[in-house]
Amino acid sequence: MAMGKEIMGGSMIERSSFLSSTKVFLNHGKNNNVFLVKHLEKRRAVVPLRKVVKGPVVAAVSEDLVKSVPVVPVPAEKFKVRAVVTVKNKNKQDFKDKIVKHLDSLTDKIGKNIVLQLVSTEIDPKTKAPRKSNEAVLKDWSKKSNVKAERVNYTAEFMLNSNFGVPGAITVSNNHQMEFFLETITIEGFAFGPVHFPCNSWVQSRKDHPEKRIFFSNKPYLPNETPGGLRSLREKELRDIRGDGKGVRKLSDRVYDFDVYNDLGNPDKGIDLARPTLGGEKIPYPRRCRTDMHAESRVEKPLPMYVPRDEQFEESKQDTVSAGRLKAVLHNLIPSLKASISANNHDFKGFLDIDNLYSEGVLHELGLKDELVKQLPLPNVVSNIQESNRGITKFDTPKIVSRINPVGIERLTVFPPVSKLDPEIYGPQESALKEEHILGYLNGMTVQQALEENKLFILDHHDAYLPFLERINALDGRKAYATRTVFFLTSLGTLTPIAIELSLPPSGPSSCSKRVLRPAVDATSNWMWQLAKAHVSSNDVGVHQLVNHWLRTHASLEPFILATHRQMSALHPIFKLLDPHMRYTMEINALARQILVNADGVIEGMAVPDPTKPHGLKLLIEDYPYATDGLQIWSAIENWVRTYVNHYYPNSSLICNDKELQAWYYESVNVGHGDLSQESWWPTLDNADNLVSVLTTLIWLASAQHAALNFGQYPYGGYVPSRPPLMRRLIPEENEPEYAIFIADPQKYFLSAMPSVLQATKFMAMVDNLSTHSPDEEYLGERQQPSLWTSDAEIINAFYEFSAELRRIEKEIDRKNLDTSLRNRCGAGVLPYELLAPSSGPGVTCRGIPNSVSI
Repeated sequence: MAMGKEIMGGSMIERSSFLSSTKVFLNHGKNNNVFLVKHLEKRRAVVPLRKVVKGPVVAAVSEDLVKSVPVVPVPAEKFKVRAVVTVKNKNKQDFKDKIVKHLDSLTDKIGKNIVLQLVSTEIDPKTKAPRKSNEAVLKDWSKKSNVKAERVNYTAEFMLNSNFGVPGAITVSNNHQMEFFLETITIEGFAFGPVHFPCNSWVQSRKDHPEKRIFFSNKPYLPNETPGGLRSLREKELRDIRGDGKGVRKLSDRVYDFDVYNDLGNPDKGIDLARPTLGGEKIPYPRRCRTDMHAESRVEKPLPMYVPRDEQFEESKQDTVSAGRLKAVLHNLIPSLKASISANNHDFKGFLDIDNLYSEGVLHELGLKDELVKQLPLPNVVSNIQESNRGITKFDTPKIVSRINPVGIERLTVFPPVSKLDPEIYGPQESALKEEHILGYLNGMTVQQALEENKLFILDHHDAYLPFLERINALDGRKAYATRTVFFLTSLGTLTPIAIELSLPPSGPSSCSKRVLRPAVDATSNWMWQLAKAHVSSNDVGVHQLVNHWLRTHASLEPFILATHRQMSALHPIFKLLDPHMRYTMEINALARQILVNADGVIEGMAVPDPTKPHGLKLLIEDYPYATDGLQIWSAIENWVRTYVNHYYPNSSLICNDKELQAWYYESVNVGHGDLSQESWWPTLDNADNLVSVLTTLIWLASAQHAALNFGQYPYGGYVPSRPPLMRRLIPEENEPEYAIFIADPQKYFLSAMPSVLQATKFMAMVDNLSTHSPDEEYLGERQQPSLWTSDAEIINAFYEFSAELRRIEKEIDRKNLDTSLRNRCGAGVLPYELLAPSSGPGVTCRGIPNSVSI
């Protein structure tokens, strides 16, 4: 508890706040509050005031103390408390913003103010309604309107009756024209110390949203423990957030609702841009945030797509994303250059051309001059970026040129592998892989021995790709196989590919649609093997982006985020636990629907149960960085969550009877994931172990799993020949006309099968942007207002122990990355595995675990 006491009760800020507020409390006049001081002195033996100085450490006791005051038959004396309100300014304002801000400054002087009102945790026995303070106006708004600081503090004063009790909520009315970002409110002047309200929300003008905004203090309550004065406000806030299912969404709304993915296509621009609805019986899919209550329609850039106002990017994050897109020529530069590109430079002519993308830039590769950029109608920010050391047309050299994607590899349990697709539609389920294809690479073992000793592994993209191949291969300049790759685990602990199966849809009953390639034995087979590996990588990029990355983190988490806001009050302790893991996810998902997924497994199969191991699992590949680091991070998250859950739910009945928690889980499963809600693998939320499992999984997916999948995409895959996002030619067979072209110039054929210059740069730009950390990133083990997000000192202390454990794990990761016996993370040309190292600086660092899916 020492750490928690030092942070919670002993900080200079809180000590000074308490001393000054106590002085205010006891000196409003020689008669004011004398009765309360005497009453407190009588109770000093039970609750000494000198212990109360520690603030939030004794918040619950303090509340009990104040609740007893109304019982004492004393006159209703008054005392003054002060609100310190922290507002976060916008860094950039357009002309309209400046005009409106100036008008607000003028009208504030004549009474159109920001108005606050405190709400007690107690019910007034006379009115049977929550006790409320007088309304208080925020002071000096006009005077401070031109302050350039990022954060500006304002004050307001309240005169309270001595029987007011503890403030549990505060309402805010914005009578200005412009919204403002309210960061925190602290109430000073109570004997038990300051009361904190973490707000972190945009407060809209009452002309747009007439209702008062409600903010709750940082003291968490389970629903059935909610003080009487807060119950109606708790319910009202949730009703407002859910909305009524009517009306068209405005960008300033805070309404969270569900819908299917019915806005990915754009058939108005052409039938080839039509896309099916994702979600429903035909194509099961998680739900997304509804953006329009009447009819969903496609919203094209640069128009913004609706997400609730508080889910939108803050300025620094928006600047990072926007600058990244411009700098990496993803949207603005490439379309402007297309008309200037001749057919001669459509393909890369040699590997030097690819290298020049990093040293000279994309304009050089397109046969264009840097000066052309200045003639293009691009925003001013492009010019600023162009003048930087890197420039918008160059790419950083990736850190590594070859790496197996660790997420998709599984232990091979049956050989040959068998498809699960319908044989009447997709042909025989049997694989073309035979024992003779791999027997020579097993170091004298039989196939059965290799299976039993867990020496064989597979990267299987067959079933994921085969149903789509006819449509893919019908596209101009696109060719793909459905691939399977078999790996052998060597005595050094490394995986080596020993066979690649390439499948195409059968064109007839007797057609040969499957072939197997093996490692090279001569120059011809070497080029064949390189082409086969390129097709495997192309498969892997698609599965990685759309399944492992998008579906299993971004899309799967969004329904839980929606349900969290809709069903759990900000007062709920589980809301407070999940809050940092929901930041920015809905906004980045909305952008992805506009840019990435529109028309234009956690270690599964790599471990076996072993109760003697620290995490209950034995890894089949000991030197497996993603798994070894991931298990440590998972365990740290799980221990933190278990401490948290056990603190608030000492018995299972509290979980079963928590109506908000149960409503959250029910809606997450039955609405958010309704298409799969009947699956048997959903846990039942009826005990602490299951709740810990669900919460740990959500936090893991939002933080560590997403980090492992996302932030290495450019460092590991930015070299296009090593990890092409698509292929444009199949591998010719000896009886085909293209085989002669391949034999005549295999390098030219290989490059013509690779993405074109434009396709390559667009992909490089995308993964470069996705791999970038923002300056305002919040990492696992960090929180905004670290000692103020909750008033519970025991939980604060547990959180700092969680942070300390993550720092210990990071040091262990650094140590392993220097261990020469671990050949998958240390050695010549081997990139140290840091994707699950918790901390990072901004930029493309190939490390760091943000709290949430924020890019």
